[in-house]
Amino acid sequence: MDSTPTPSAASPLDPAPAAADAGWLALDRQLCFALYSASLSMTKLYKPLLDPLGLTYPQYLVMLALWERDGETVGQLGARLFLDSGTLTPLLKRLEAQGLLQRRRDAADERRVLLSLTTAGRDLRERAQAVPRAVACATACELDEIIDLTQRLQNLRRRLVDAQEGPAPAADSPPDPAG
Repeated sequence: MDSTPTPSAASPLDPAPAAADAGWLALDRQLCFALYSASLSMTKLYKPLLDPLGLTYPQYLVMLALWERDGETVGQLGARLFLDSGTLTPLLKRLEAQGLLQRRRDAADERRVLLSLTTAGRDLRERAQAVPRAVACATACELDEIIDLTQRLQNLRRRLVDAQEGPAPAADSPPDPAG
């Protein structure tokens, strides 16, 4: 039996007649643009909230992660924040210069850099408590809406990461000899 899709059952990525194609290229129909422009708006919202704390938005994300798990390595933190070391290292150096964290080589493995909050870094957490509340108010969303939207975006991110990595090999398939 032929498994080629019929025109009416074509996937959204299959070529389509020009009239139907035009809709796919409309800016306001692009998921990427909706996410990008929402992210820009969110970052702009955070700026006046973070200025009194002396933090940029990326620095705030680092601090949030370390307030949850102090003592992580740079690699662990990078994985949590989806940042490579080339992006993360300058952020960490600036936070260290501000006296908010310390970086030190792991005695057991010199390749690993451990991060630990200073007293000032831990104390900053108290001052940052108002930031999420202010953001929640600005969204004009109920708490359950914020939780749902956050979970949906996390699921989307997970699916996009999975799509970039490609399908996992089937459990019963033999190992790839080229791998």
